[in-house]
Amino acid sequence: MLCASNWKAWVLAARPKTLPAAVAPVAMGAGIAWRLTGVLSWWLVWCTLLSAVAIQIATNFFNDAIDAAKGADTSQRLGPTRATAAGLTSSRAMFLAAGVAILISAGFALPLIQARGWMMLVIGLPSLYFSYGYTGGKWPLAYRGWGDVFVLLFFGLIAVSGTVFVLLGEWRGESLVAGLQVGMLSTVLIAINNLRDLEEDRLSVKRTLAVRFGKAFSRVEITLLCLLPHVIGLCYWPGLGWGNVAWWPLAAALPGVLISLGIWRTEPSRVYNRFLAIAGLQLIVFTVLWVAAML
Repeated sequence: MLCASNWKAWVLAARPKTLPAAVAPVAMGAGIAWRLTGVLSWWLVWCTLLSAVAIQIATNFFNDAIDAAKGADTSQRLGPTRATAAGLTSSRAMFLAAGVAILISAGFALPLIQARGWMMLVIGLPSLYFSYGYTGGKWPLAYRGWGDVFVLLFFGLIAVSGTVFVLLGEWRGESLVAGLQVGMLSTVLIAINNLRDLEEDRLSVKRTLAVRFGKAFSRVEITLLCLLPHVIGLCYWPGLGWGNVAWWPLAAALPGVLISLGIWRTEPSRVYNRFLAIAGLQLIVFTVLWVAAML
């Protein structure tokens, strides 16, 4: 049933440590809007934020149930416990919870549609579908090696650009640069997961980039994803006279260096969960410093 007595199972399935990936692009989009105009509609900011968080929770719920059904998550997995695979809740209940999260996300999206019209449907409907299509359906992105691209687009470029459009009613080039930065840092999370779970994914025919191209490719990918956002910032923001937006977030490069050194020195194992936590910290520190500099 949906209201399971063990509420901790639902918190586990929601994966709260991943939610900064939904919060960060909205915060950065709001920072850009504030820098350009000096005003914000906090109502639209909160609706955008809550809709984004709800859709990520729905994605996590679908992922929990579908990966368990496909055998991608087992009791022997190296990563954190998954509720369905561990028998803490049923697949049916997890799907129902995902549906509720989608309805909540759609509800918070209604004011955005009212404010900006049909363009929000162009952004929102694919986002709703891919909360399921990331691991489910006839062409699941995560099982075909497109998970990294999905995160870069929907938790980076589209999320930041969409937030700026909601708040300003126009598309801005600055949002693409910021979206690329935060999208890369969010993709680090999925890339570390895929490298850690390479052998398990290979057995379950989950064709992630790590499975397709091997450990060396994944290590190079993770290193670039950790460090390139800072290079991009140094190349772009000072040209606008926004040098502080390039310099302040450099403090977040240190966790990226630690991750890069760690994955090259150690084989995929449970120790990668520590690198995953550091990657989450890097995303949070980068976002906080970036937004503080922008404001």
